[in-house]
Amino acid sequence: MAERYLITKVATVEGAAVPELVKLKVARDEKLAEEKKAAIAAKQKTKEEERAKLKERTAAYEKEYAEASKELVKLRREAKVNGNFFVEPEAKLLFVVRIAGIIKMSPKPRKVLQLLRLKQLHNGVFLKVNKPILNMLKLVQPYVTYGYPSLKTVRELVYKRGFGKVNKQRIPLSSNDIISESLGKFGIHGMEDIIHEIYTVGPNFKQVSNFLWPFKLSSPKGGFINKRHGFCEGRGGDWGNREELINDLLRRMN
Repeated sequence: MAERYLITKVATVEGAAVPELVKLKVARDEKLAEEKKAAIAAKQKTKEEERAKLKERTAAYEKEYAEASKELVKLRREAKVNGNFFVEPEAKLLFVVRIAGIIKMSPKPRKVLQLLRLKQLHNGVFLKVNKPILNMLKLVQPYVTYGYPSLKTVRELVYKRGFGKVNKQRIPLSSNDIISESLGKFGIHGMEDIIHEIYTVGPNFKQVSNFLWPFKLSSPKGGFINKRHGFCEGRGGDWGNREELINDLLRRMN
């Protein structure tokens, strides 16, 4: 029977006999605890550095927004003084909201809405203004309303209704770690990075937009006017392009 077991050396520590295997186990546990402590410290230091960098970027973003706003005001004033017309810069960002259900909808608009990720009533997504997107919106105009969101609207939507898509699951953006794990390789580590990339339609707009789960909005306070008619029709309606007036609707739906 004795041959089946490993015979260990016995050492004497403070008058007590401690098997050699126990000493090895204690040493291993101490080493693992030190490695874990060092890893936690390194991770904490990295998080603090990322937080500091995010604060710097946020300040830079705010300065960029303020300078762009001042430049527009300056150009408008110059045009007014000189008696000229000021042409507003073309919008680069759209926010599209689905306002109709699936009943009596033909297959083609239904497929386009799926491609736009507008699968449910009152779903909303950010889209880049380009020719393919505008052509798709023409096919589904009676079922959606859209316009050009302001910075305030983008920020309110992301902070209040923002969810991320992680492993095909809808995850609340409760921590910057969630954003860093999915978008860190694109240099995006926080909510303000997401807002800046969306609002300015940056080079990583597609990745950020796909990371954000389609926004699930509430019914607007006061309800819609008339979903059967377009917003630009004389009698008043809801579907179609609202331009800057989409901000008023989104505040009632957020």
